[in-house]
Amino acid sequence: MFVSYKWLEDYVDIKGMAPAVLAEKITRAGIEVEGIEYKGEGIKGVVIGHVLEREQHPNADKLNKCLVDIGAEAPVQIICGAPNVDKGQKVAVATVGAVLPGNFKIKKAKLRGEESNGMICSLQELGIESKLVAQEYAEGIFVFPNDAETGNDALAALQLDDAILELGLTPNRADAMNMLGVAYEVAAILDTEVKLPQTDYPAASEQASDYIAVKVEDQEANPLYTAKIIKNVTIAPSPLWMQTKLMNAGIRPHNNVVDITNFVLLEYGQPLHAFDYDRFGSKEVVVRKAAENETILTLDDQERKLSADHLVITNGTKAQAVAGVMGGAESEVQEDTKTILLEAAYFNGQTVRKASKDLGLRSESSVRFEKGIDPARVRLAAERAAQLIHLYAGGEVLAGTVEEDHLTIEANNIHVSADKVSSVLGMTISKEELISIYNRLGFTVGEANDLLVVTVPSRRGDITIEEDLIEEAARLYGYDNIPSTLPETAGTTGGLTPYQAKRRKVRRFLEGAGLSQAITYSLTNEKKAAA
Repeated sequence: MFVSYKWLEDYVDIKGMAPAVLAEKITRAGIEVEGIEYKGEGIKGVVIGHVLEREQHPNADKLNKCLVDIGAEAPVQIICGAPNVDKGQKVAVATVGAVLPGNFKIKKAKLRGEESNGMICSLQELGIESKLVAQEYAEGIFVFPNDAETGNDALAALQLDDAILELGLTPNRADAMNMLGVAYEVAAILDTEVKLPQTDYPAASEQASDYIAVKVEDQEANPLYTAKIIKNVTIAPSPLWMQTKLMNAGIRPHNNVVDITNFVLLEYGQPLHAFDYDRFGSKEVVVRKAAENETILTLDDQERKLSADHLVITNGTKAQAVAGVMGGAESEVQEDTKTILLEAAYFNGQTVRKASKDLGLRSESSVRFEKGIDPARVRLAAERAAQLIHLYAGGEVLAGTVEEDHLTIEANNIHVSADKVSSVLGMTISKEELISIYNRLGFTVGEANDLLVVTVPSRRGDITIEEDLIEEAARLYGYDNIPSTLPETAGTTGGLTPYQAKRRKVRRFLEGAGLSQAITYSLTNEKKAAA
Protein backbone atom coordinates (compact mmCIF):
# COMPACT_ATOMS: atom_id res chain seq x y z
CA MET A 1 0.00 0.00 0.00
CA PHE A 2 1.42 3.37 -1.08
CA VAL A 3 0.44 6.16 1.30
CA SER A 4 0.80 9.80 0.31
CA TYR A 5 1.95 11.92 3.24
CA LYS A 6 0.11 14.99 1.91
CA TRP A 7 -3.08 13.01 1.25
CA LEU A 8 -2.94 11.55 4.75
CA GLU A 9 -2.91 15.11 6.13
CA ASP A 10 -6.46 15.53 4.77
CA TYR A 11 -7.76 13.06 7.34
CA VAL A 12 -5.50 13.31 10.37
CA ASP A 13 -3.40 16.03 11.99
CA ILE A 14 0.17 14.79 11.59
CA LYS A 15 1.35 17.88 13.46
CA GLY A 16 4.13 18.72 10.99
CA MET A 17 5.95 15.48 11.77
CA ALA A 18 8.69 14.56 9.30
CA PRO A 19 7.77 11.59 7.05
CA ALA A 20 10.70 9.55 8.37
CA VAL A 21 9.60 10.13 11.99
CA LEU A 22 6.01 9.16 11.15
CA ALA A 23 7.26 6.05 9.34
CA GLU A 24 9.24 5.03 12.42
CA LYS A 25 6.18 5.40 14.64
CA ILE A 26 4.00 3.37 12.28
CA THR A 27 6.65 0.63 12.11
CA ARG A 28 7.01 0.50 15.89
CA ALA A 29 3.23 0.17 16.20
CA GLY A 30 3.21 -3.00 14.11
CA ILE A 31 2.87 -2.07 10.41
CA GLU A 32 6.25 -2.06 8.70
CA VAL A 33 7.05 0.92 6.50
CA GLU A 34 9.30 -0.70 3.92
CA GLY A 35 10.51 2.54 2.39
CA ILE A 36 9.88 6.21 1.73
CA GLU A 37 9.99 7.73 -1.73
CA TYR A 38 10.46 11.49 -1.81
CA LYS A 39 8.77 12.54 -5.03
CA GLY A 40 10.65 15.16 -6.99
CA GLU A 41 13.82 14.61 -4.95
CA GLY A 42 16.75 16.42 -6.56
CA ILE A 43 14.52 18.41 -8.92
CA LYS A 44 14.57 22.20 -8.66
CA GLY A 45 13.82 25.30 -10.70
CA VAL A 46 10.62 24.08 -12.39
CA VAL A 47 7.80 26.63 -12.55
CA ILE A 48 4.42 27.02 -14.24
CA GLY A 49 4.80 28.96 -17.47
CA HIS A 50 2.24 30.54 -19.81
CA VAL A 51 2.85 30.09 -23.54
CA LEU A 52 2.17 33.55 -25.02
CA GLU A 53 3.19 32.80 -28.60
CA ARG A 54 4.06 29.72 -30.62
CA GLU A 55 5.41 29.59 -34.15
CA GLN A 56 7.21 27.12 -36.36
CA HIS A 57 10.98 27.04 -35.93
CA PRO A 58 12.41 28.67 -39.08
CA ASN A 59 15.07 25.99 -39.51
CA ALA A 60 13.39 22.80 -38.23
CA ASP A 61 10.09 21.14 -39.17
CA LYS A 62 9.64 19.39 -35.82
CA LEU A 63 10.57 22.24 -33.50
CA ASN A 64 8.46 25.14 -32.19
CA LYS A 65 9.63 28.59 -31.10
CA CYS A 66 7.66 29.63 -28.02
CA LEU A 67 7.50 32.86 -26.04
CA VAL A 68 6.79 31.88 -22.45
CA ASP A 69 5.87 33.93 -19.39
CA ILE A 70 7.53 32.29 -16.39
CA GLY A 71 6.65 34.95 -13.85
CA ALA A 72 9.92 36.81 -14.37
CA GLU A 73 10.43 40.42 -15.48
CA ALA A 74 10.17 39.49 -19.13
CA PRO A 75 9.01 36.44 -21.13
CA VAL A 76 11.67 34.04 -22.38
CA GLN A 77 12.08 32.22 -25.67
CA ILE A 78 12.09 28.41 -25.45
CA ILE A 79 12.49 25.94 -28.30
CA CYS A 80 10.18 22.95 -27.83
CA GLY A 81 9.81 19.79 -29.88
CA ALA A 82 6.56 18.55 -28.32
CA PRO A 83 3.81 18.10 -30.94
CA ASN A 84 1.06 19.31 -28.59
CA VAL A 85 2.56 22.60 -27.42
CA ASP A 86 0.40 25.61 -28.31
CA LYS A 87 -0.37 29.22 -27.56
CA GLY A 88 -2.35 29.88 -24.36
CA GLN A 89 -1.23 26.74 -22.52
CA LYS A 90 -0.01 26.60 -18.92
CA VAL A 91 3.02 24.31 -18.90
CA ALA A 92 5.85 23.08 -16.69
CA VAL A 93 9.04 25.00 -17.47
CA ALA A 94 12.52 24.03 -16.30
CA THR A 95 14.21 27.42 -16.13
CA VAL A 96 17.89 28.09 -16.82
CA GLY A 97 19.80 26.61 -13.88
CA ALA A 98 17.09 24.06 -13.10
CA VAL A 99 17.96 20.45 -12.28
CA LEU A 100 15.88 17.53 -13.58
CA PRO A 101 16.03 13.79 -12.67
CA GLY A 102 19.41 12.23 -13.30
CA ASN A 103 21.11 15.49 -12.31
CA PHE A 104 20.32 16.91 -15.76
CA LYS A 105 21.06 20.65 -15.62
CA ILE A 106 19.28 23.15 -17.84
CA LYS A 107 21.48 25.72 -19.56
CA LYS A 108 21.01 28.37 -22.20
CA ALA A 109 21.35 26.80 -25.63
CA LYS A 110 20.95 27.40 -29.35
CA LEU A 111 18.85 24.95 -31.30
CA ARG A 112 19.19 25.25 -35.07
CA GLY A 113 20.27 28.85 -34.69
CA GLU A 114 17.52 29.92 -32.26
CA GLU A 115 18.14 30.72 -28.60
CA SER A 116 16.40 28.57 -25.99
CA ASN A 117 16.19 29.75 -22.36
CA GLY A 118 14.81 26.71 -20.59
CA MET A 119 12.80 23.61 -21.34
CA ILE A 120 9.05 22.92 -21.48
CA CYS A 121 8.66 19.56 -19.72
CA SER A 122 6.61 16.43 -20.07
CA LEU A 123 5.64 14.54 -16.92
CA GLN A 124 8.12 11.81 -17.82
CA GLU A 125 10.91 14.40 -17.82
CA LEU A 126 9.86 15.29 -14.26
CA GLY A 127 10.33 11.69 -13.12
CA ILE A 128 6.77 10.32 -13.47
CA GLU A 129 6.56 6.84 -14.99
CA SER A 130 5.09 6.70 -18.50
CA LYS A 131 2.49 4.12 -17.44
CA LEU A 132 1.02 6.65 -14.97
CA VAL A 133 0.70 9.54 -17.44
CA ALA A 134 -2.79 10.20 -18.82
CA GLN A 135 -3.16 9.06 -22.42
CA GLU A 136 -3.58 12.58 -23.81
CA TYR A 137 -0.17 13.60 -22.44
CA ALA A 138 1.67 10.33 -23.09
CA GLU A 139 3.42 11.67 -26.22
CA GLY A 140 3.95 15.32 -25.34
CA ILE A 141 4.17 17.99 -22.68
CA PHE A 142 1.74 18.24 -19.76
CA VAL A 143 -0.77 21.08 -19.81
CA PHE A 144 -2.02 22.56 -16.53
CA PRO A 145 -5.61 23.78 -16.05
CA ASN A 146 -6.15 27.41 -17.08
CA ASP A 147 -6.44 28.57 -13.46
CA ALA A 148 -2.85 27.54 -12.64
CA GLU A 149 -0.83 30.54 -11.44
CA THR A 150 2.05 31.54 -13.70
CA GLY A 151 5.40 31.50 -11.92
CA ASN A 152 4.28 29.14 -9.13
CA ASP A 153 6.23 26.02 -8.22
CA ALA A 154 5.24 23.33 -10.73
CA LEU A 155 6.39 20.53 -8.42
CA ALA A 156 3.96 21.63 -5.72
CA ALA A 157 1.12 21.87 -8.25
CA LEU A 158 1.87 18.29 -9.38
CA GLN A 159 2.30 17.11 -5.76
CA LEU A 160 5.87 16.12 -6.54
CA ASP A 161 6.85 17.68 -3.21
CA ASP A 162 5.18 14.72 -1.49
CA ALA A 163 6.60 11.70 0.37
CA ILE A 164 5.16 8.25 -0.35
CA LEU A 165 5.28 5.68 2.46
CA GLU A 166 5.23 2.06 1.31
CA LEU A 167 3.46 -0.11 3.89
CA GLY A 168 4.31 -3.80 4.04
CA LEU A 169 0.89 -5.10 5.07
CA THR A 170 0.39 -8.60 6.44
CA PRO A 171 -2.73 -10.44 5.15
CA ASN A 172 -4.69 -9.72 8.35
CA ARG A 173 -4.40 -5.92 8.00
CA ALA A 174 -6.71 -5.40 5.02
CA ASP A 175 -8.16 -2.45 6.96
CA ALA A 176 -5.01 -0.46 6.11
CA MET A 177 -5.40 -0.94 2.33
CA ASN A 178 -7.07 2.47 2.08
CA MET A 179 -6.37 6.02 3.19
CA LEU A 180 -9.06 6.14 5.87
CA GLY A 181 -7.79 2.88 7.36
CA VAL A 182 -4.26 4.27 7.55
CA ALA A 183 -5.68 7.49 9.01
CA TYR A 184 -7.37 5.52 11.83
CA GLU A 185 -4.06 3.78 12.51
CA VAL A 186 -2.04 7.01 12.57
CA ALA A 187 -4.68 8.77 14.68
CA ALA A 188 -4.45 5.97 17.25
CA ILE A 189 -0.65 6.23 17.32
CA LEU A 190 -0.68 10.02 17.69
CA ASP A 191 -3.78 10.09 19.94
CA THR A 192 -5.80 12.39 17.70
CA GLU A 193 -9.05 12.36 15.72
CA VAL A 194 -9.85 11.23 12.17
CA LYS A 195 -11.48 13.83 9.91
CA LEU A 196 -13.96 11.92 7.72
CA PRO A 197 -14.81 13.29 4.25
CA GLN A 198 -18.16 14.93 3.61
CA THR A 199 -20.66 13.10 1.39
CA ASP A 200 -23.46 15.69 1.08
CA TYR A 201 -24.93 16.61 -2.29
CA PRO A 202 -28.29 17.87 -3.57
CA ALA A 203 -30.56 15.04 -4.72
CA ALA A 204 -32.78 15.41 -7.78
CA SER A 205 -36.55 15.04 -7.63
CA GLU A 206 -36.50 11.97 -9.89
CA GLN A 207 -36.13 8.56 -8.25
CA ALA A 208 -33.36 6.11 -9.17
CA SER A 209 -35.91 3.30 -8.87
CA ASP A 210 -37.67 4.67 -11.97
CA TYR A 211 -34.56 3.92 -14.02
CA ILE A 212 -33.15 0.67 -12.62
CA ALA A 213 -34.06 -2.47 -10.68
CA VAL A 214 -31.70 -4.96 -9.00
CA LYS A 215 -32.01 -8.73 -8.82
CA VAL A 216 -29.40 -10.98 -7.16
CA GLU A 217 -29.63 -14.69 -7.93
CA ASP A 218 -26.62 -15.81 -5.85
CA GLN A 219 -27.11 -14.14 -2.48
CA GLU A 220 -24.19 -15.97 -0.86
CA ALA A 221 -21.71 -14.69 -3.44
CA ASN A 222 -23.29 -11.23 -3.45
CA PRO A 223 -25.15 -10.43 -0.22
CA LEU A 224 -25.40 -6.68 -0.98
CA TYR A 225 -25.70 -4.85 -4.29
CA THR A 226 -26.52 -1.16 -4.54
CA ALA A 227 -27.07 1.02 -7.61
CA LYS A 228 -27.30 4.78 -8.03
CA ILE A 229 -28.28 6.74 -11.15
CA ILE A 230 -26.48 9.98 -12.03
CA LYS A 231 -27.72 11.97 -15.04
CA ASN A 232 -26.33 14.77 -17.19
CA VAL A 233 -22.66 14.10 -16.50
CA THR A 234 -19.95 15.74 -18.60
CA ILE A 235 -16.96 13.50 -19.22
CA ALA A 236 -13.74 15.52 -18.95
CA PRO A 237 -10.35 15.30 -17.20
CA SER A 238 -10.57 15.06 -13.43
CA PRO A 239 -9.22 17.97 -11.33
CA LEU A 240 -5.43 18.18 -11.13
CA TRP A 241 -5.34 17.44 -7.38
CA MET A 242 -7.16 14.14 -7.98
CA GLN A 243 -4.97 13.16 -10.92
CA THR A 244 -1.79 13.76 -8.94
CA LYS A 245 -3.08 11.80 -5.94
CA LEU A 246 -3.87 8.85 -8.21
CA MET A 247 -0.48 8.99 -9.92
CA ASN A 248 1.30 9.11 -6.56
CA ALA A 249 -0.67 5.98 -5.59
CA GLY A 250 0.33 4.21 -8.80
CA ILE A 251 -2.91 4.62 -10.79
CA ARG A 252 -3.15 6.22 -14.24
CA PRO A 253 -5.78 8.98 -14.65
CA HIS A 254 -8.46 8.45 -17.34
CA ASN A 255 -11.43 10.81 -16.99
CA ASN A 256 -13.39 12.41 -14.16
CA VAL A 257 -15.88 9.55 -13.59
CA VAL A 258 -13.36 6.70 -13.76
CA ASP A 259 -10.85 8.68 -11.68
CA ILE A 260 -13.50 9.32 -9.01
CA THR A 261 -14.27 5.59 -8.66
CA ASN A 262 -10.53 4.90 -8.32
CA PHE A 263 -10.11 7.78 -5.86
CA VAL A 264 -12.90 6.45 -3.63
CA LEU A 265 -11.43 2.94 -3.90
CA LEU A 266 -8.18 4.28 -2.44
CA GLU A 267 -9.96 6.49 0.08
CA TYR A 268 -12.53 4.03 1.48
CA GLY A 269 -11.15 0.67 0.31
CA GLN A 270 -14.51 0.01 -1.41
CA PRO A 271 -14.34 -0.96 -5.09
CA LEU A 272 -16.92 0.76 -7.30
CA HIS A 273 -17.86 0.49 -10.96
CA ALA A 274 -19.48 3.04 -13.25
CA PHE A 275 -21.51 1.75 -16.21
CA ASP A 276 -22.73 3.88 -19.08
CA TYR A 277 -26.46 3.57 -18.39
CA ASP A 278 -27.46 4.05 -22.02
CA ARG A 279 -25.01 1.36 -23.18
CA PHE A 280 -25.93 -1.03 -20.36
CA GLY A 281 -28.85 -2.28 -22.39
CA SER A 282 -31.72 -2.61 -19.91
CA LYS A 283 -33.40 -1.13 -16.84
CA GLU A 284 -32.52 -4.14 -14.68
CA VAL A 285 -29.28 -5.34 -13.10
CA VAL A 286 -29.19 -9.12 -12.68
CA VAL A 287 -26.31 -10.62 -10.69
CA ARG A 288 -25.85 -14.31 -11.46
CA LYS A 289 -23.29 -17.04 -12.04
CA ALA A 290 -22.00 -17.14 -15.60
CA ALA A 291 -23.06 -19.82 -18.02
CA GLU A 292 -20.37 -22.36 -18.91
CA ASN A 293 -18.19 -20.92 -21.74
CA GLU A 294 -20.04 -17.59 -21.68
CA THR A 295 -17.78 -14.80 -22.97
CA ILE A 296 -17.24 -11.13 -22.12
CA LEU A 297 -15.03 -8.45 -23.65
CA THR A 298 -13.36 -6.82 -20.62
CA LEU A 299 -12.06 -3.25 -20.35
CA ASP A 300 -8.59 -4.35 -21.43
CA ASP A 301 -10.10 -5.35 -24.82
CA GLN A 302 -9.54 -9.04 -24.15
CA GLU A 303 -12.31 -11.59 -24.72
CA ARG A 304 -12.62 -13.77 -21.62
CA LYS A 305 -14.24 -17.18 -21.47
CA LEU A 306 -16.18 -17.65 -18.24
CA SER A 307 -17.23 -20.69 -16.24
CA ALA A 308 -20.16 -21.44 -13.95
CA ASP A 309 -17.95 -20.58 -10.95
CA HIS A 310 -17.71 -16.91 -11.96
CA LEU A 311 -20.13 -14.23 -10.80
CA VAL A 312 -21.18 -11.68 -13.42
CA ILE A 313 -23.19 -8.45 -13.52
CA THR A 314 -25.66 -8.63 -16.40
CA ASN A 315 -28.41 -6.57 -18.01
CA GLY A 316 -30.68 -9.59 -17.72
CA THR A 317 -29.23 -11.34 -20.74
CA LYS A 318 -25.60 -10.39 -21.38
CA ALA A 319 -22.67 -10.10 -18.98
CA GLN A 320 -21.51 -6.50 -18.49
CA ALA A 321 -18.85 -7.07 -15.81
CA VAL A 322 -17.02 -9.82 -13.93
CA ALA A 323 -18.09 -9.13 -10.35
CA GLY A 324 -15.34 -7.56 -8.28
CA VAL A 325 -12.69 -8.06 -10.97
CA MET A 326 -13.22 -5.93 -14.10
CA GLY A 327 -15.97 -4.25 -16.08
CA GLY A 328 -16.95 -4.99 -19.65
CA ALA A 329 -16.01 -2.86 -22.65
CA GLU A 330 -19.58 -2.80 -23.96
CA SER A 331 -20.91 -0.54 -21.18
CA GLU A 332 -17.68 1.38 -20.57
CA VAL A 333 -17.86 5.09 -19.71
CA GLN A 334 -16.87 7.04 -22.83
CA GLU A 335 -16.54 10.67 -23.90
CA ASP A 336 -20.21 10.88 -24.90
CA THR A 337 -21.57 9.25 -21.72
CA LYS A 338 -24.41 11.23 -20.16
CA THR A 339 -25.95 8.93 -17.56
CA ILE A 340 -24.07 6.78 -15.04
CA LEU A 341 -25.17 3.57 -13.36
CA LEU A 342 -22.94 3.49 -10.25
CA GLU A 343 -22.37 0.10 -8.63
CA ALA A 344 -21.28 -0.42 -5.02
CA ALA A 345 -21.49 -4.01 -3.78
CA TYR A 346 -20.20 -6.56 -1.31
CA PHE A 347 -18.91 -9.63 -3.12
CA ASN A 348 -17.68 -12.85 -1.50
CA GLY A 349 -13.87 -12.77 -1.44
CA GLN A 350 -13.43 -16.42 -2.44
CA THR A 351 -15.72 -15.99 -5.45
CA VAL A 352 -13.75 -12.95 -6.62
CA ARG A 353 -10.42 -14.71 -6.07
CA LYS A 354 -11.57 -17.72 -8.09
CA ALA A 355 -12.53 -15.53 -11.07
CA SER A 356 -9.40 -13.38 -10.76
CA LYS A 357 -7.13 -16.43 -10.75
CA ASP A 358 -8.96 -18.29 -13.54
CA LEU A 359 -9.01 -15.27 -15.85
CA GLY A 360 -5.50 -14.07 -15.03
CA LEU A 361 -6.90 -10.69 -13.98
CA ARG A 362 -5.65 -9.15 -10.76
CA SER A 363 -6.95 -5.64 -10.20
CA GLU A 364 -6.99 -3.10 -7.38
CA SER A 365 -10.63 -4.09 -6.94
CA SER A 366 -10.12 -7.86 -6.80
CA VAL A 367 -7.24 -7.55 -4.32
CA ARG A 368 -9.46 -5.71 -1.86
CA PHE A 369 -12.40 -8.09 -2.16
CA GLU A 370 -10.01 -11.03 -1.66
CA LYS A 371 -8.47 -9.53 1.48
CA GLY A 372 -11.83 -8.38 2.87
CA ILE A 373 -13.60 -5.02 2.70
CA ASP A 374 -15.59 -3.21 5.37
CA PRO A 375 -19.28 -4.04 4.81
CA ALA A 376 -20.30 -0.85 6.62
CA ARG A 377 -18.61 1.32 3.97
CA VAL A 378 -20.38 0.03 0.86
CA ARG A 379 -23.13 2.65 0.92
CA LEU A 380 -20.84 5.38 2.30
CA ALA A 381 -18.42 4.94 -0.61
CA ALA A 382 -21.29 5.16 -3.12
CA GLU A 383 -22.46 8.41 -1.54
CA ARG A 384 -18.93 9.83 -1.60
CA ALA A 385 -18.54 8.94 -5.29
CA ALA A 386 -21.96 10.44 -6.11
CA GLN A 387 -20.93 13.67 -4.36
CA LEU A 388 -17.67 13.88 -6.32
CA ILE A 389 -19.39 13.11 -9.64
CA HIS A 390 -21.86 15.90 -8.86
CA LEU A 391 -18.99 18.31 -8.07
CA TYR A 392 -16.55 17.44 -10.86
CA ALA A 393 -18.72 16.00 -13.64
CA GLY A 394 -21.81 18.14 -13.14
CA GLY A 395 -23.87 15.04 -12.42
CA GLU A 396 -27.48 15.16 -11.25
CA VAL A 397 -27.81 12.42 -8.60
CA LEU A 398 -31.26 10.88 -8.62
CA ALA A 399 -32.94 10.39 -5.25
CA GLY A 400 -32.59 7.08 -3.46
CA THR A 401 -30.47 3.98 -3.92
CA VAL A 402 -31.77 0.78 -5.53
CA GLU A 403 -30.44 -2.27 -3.74
CA GLU A 404 -30.87 -5.90 -2.77
CA ASP A 405 -29.62 -6.46 0.75
CA HIS A 406 -29.06 -9.82 2.43
CA LEU A 407 -25.96 -8.73 4.35
CA THR A 408 -25.93 -8.98 8.12
CA ILE A 409 -23.36 -6.88 9.96
CA GLU A 410 -23.04 -8.10 13.54
CA ALA A 411 -21.17 -6.19 16.22
CA ASN A 412 -18.13 -8.10 17.45
CA ASN A 413 -18.08 -7.86 21.25
CA ILE A 414 -14.97 -9.26 22.92
CA HIS A 415 -14.37 -9.54 26.69
CA VAL A 416 -10.91 -8.93 28.11
CA SER A 417 -9.56 -8.25 31.60
CA ALA A 418 -6.72 -5.96 32.61
CA ASP A 419 -5.23 -8.82 34.67
CA LYS A 420 -5.15 -11.11 31.62
CA VAL A 421 -3.48 -8.43 29.50
CA SER A 422 -0.83 -7.82 32.16
CA SER A 423 -0.26 -11.55 32.64
CA VAL A 424 0.24 -12.26 28.94
CA LEU A 425 2.49 -9.24 28.32
CA GLY A 426 4.50 -9.57 31.50
CA MET A 427 3.88 -6.00 32.60
CA THR A 428 1.15 -4.02 34.26
CA ILE A 429 -1.20 -1.94 32.10
CA SER A 430 -3.96 -0.30 34.09
CA LYS A 431 -7.60 -0.67 33.13
CA GLU A 432 -7.79 3.07 32.45
CA GLU A 433 -4.82 2.85 30.08
CA LEU A 434 -6.44 -0.08 28.24
CA ILE A 435 -9.69 1.83 27.82
CA SER A 436 -7.73 4.79 26.45
CA ILE A 437 -5.88 2.57 23.95
CA TYR A 438 -9.07 0.94 22.68
CA ASN A 439 -10.82 4.30 22.39
CA ARG A 440 -7.89 5.66 20.38
CA LEU A 441 -8.35 2.73 17.99
CA GLY A 442 -11.98 3.72 17.51
CA PHE A 443 -13.33 0.80 19.56
CA THR A 444 -16.24 1.21 21.96
CA VAL A 445 -15.53 0.04 25.53
CA GLY A 446 -17.97 -0.94 28.25
CA GLU A 447 -17.52 -2.78 31.58
CA ALA A 448 -19.19 -5.86 33.04
CA ASN A 449 -18.06 -7.83 36.14
CA ASP A 450 -14.49 -6.47 36.13
CA LEU A 451 -14.19 -7.23 32.43
CA LEU A 452 -13.87 -4.79 29.56
CA VAL A 453 -16.47 -5.36 26.84
CA VAL A 454 -14.88 -4.09 23.65
CA THR A 455 -17.03 -3.54 20.56
CA VAL A 456 -14.83 -3.74 17.46
CA PRO A 457 -15.95 -1.88 14.30
CA SER A 458 -16.48 -3.88 11.12
CA ARG A 459 -13.43 -2.26 9.46
CA ARG A 460 -11.21 -4.31 11.79
CA GLY A 461 -12.18 -7.80 10.70
CA ASP A 462 -8.86 -9.13 12.04
CA ILE A 463 -9.93 -8.58 15.68
CA THR A 464 -11.97 -11.65 16.69
CA ILE A 465 -10.65 -13.04 19.99
CA GLU A 466 -9.29 -11.85 23.32
CA GLU A 467 -5.68 -12.38 22.24
CA ASP A 468 -6.19 -9.99 19.33
CA LEU A 469 -7.17 -7.26 21.78
CA ILE A 470 -4.11 -8.01 23.90
CA GLU A 471 -1.91 -7.62 20.82
CA GLU A 472 -3.55 -4.27 20.04
CA ALA A 473 -2.87 -3.13 23.59
CA ALA A 474 0.77 -4.18 23.36
CA ARG A 475 1.54 -2.45 20.07
CA LEU A 476 -0.18 0.83 21.01
CA TYR A 477 1.31 0.83 24.51
CA GLY A 478 4.67 0.27 22.84
CA TYR A 479 6.69 -2.93 22.49
CA ASP A 480 9.70 -0.95 23.73
CA ASN A 481 7.93 -0.45 27.05
CA ILE A 482 7.73 -4.19 27.72
CA PRO A 483 10.42 -4.80 30.39
CA SER A 484 13.33 -7.15 29.76
CA THR A 485 13.71 -9.78 32.51
CA LEU A 486 15.91 -12.83 33.03
CA PRO A 487 14.32 -16.13 34.06
CA GLU A 488 14.69 -17.01 37.75
CA THR A 489 16.33 -20.45 37.87
CA ALA A 490 18.89 -22.43 39.89
CA GLY A 491 20.88 -23.43 36.80
CA THR A 492 24.62 -23.95 36.52
CA THR A 493 27.21 -21.90 34.68
CA GLY A 494 28.42 -23.47 31.45
CA GLY A 495 32.08 -24.15 30.68
CA LEU A 496 34.60 -26.51 29.08
CA THR A 497 35.53 -29.86 30.60
CA PRO A 498 39.22 -30.30 31.55
CA TYR A 499 39.70 -32.51 28.43
CA GLN A 500 38.07 -29.90 26.13
CA ALA A 501 40.21 -27.13 27.63
CA LYS A 502 43.46 -29.10 27.10
CA ARG A 503 42.52 -30.03 23.51
CA ARG A 504 41.74 -26.42 22.64
CA LYS A 505 45.06 -25.29 24.18
CA VAL A 506 47.02 -27.81 22.10
CA ARG A 507 45.16 -26.89 18.88
CA ARG A 508 45.89 -23.19 19.34
CA PHE A 509 49.58 -23.91 20.07
CA LEU A 510 49.94 -25.98 16.88
CA GLU A 511 48.06 -23.39 14.78
CA GLY A 512 50.40 -20.75 16.18
CA ALA A 513 53.35 -22.85 15.01
CA GLY A 514 52.04 -22.66 11.44
CA LEU A 515 50.41 -26.06 11.21
CA SER A 516 47.00 -26.71 9.62
CA GLN A 517 44.49 -29.22 10.87
CA ALA A 518 43.32 -31.88 8.40
CA ILE A 519 39.82 -33.25 8.81
CA THR A 520 39.34 -36.43 6.76
CA TYR A 521 36.16 -38.08 5.53
CA SER A 522 34.74 -40.48 8.08
CA LEU A 523 32.12 -42.07 5.78
CA THR A 524 34.40 -44.56 3.93
CA ASN A 525 35.36 -48.26 4.01
CA GLU A 526 38.17 -50.05 5.86
CA LYS A 527 40.25 -50.63 2.70
CA LYS A 528 40.30 -46.94 1.72
CA ALA A 529 40.89 -45.89 5.31
CA ALA A 530 43.94 -48.18 5.54
CA ALA A 531 45.39 -46.82 2.29
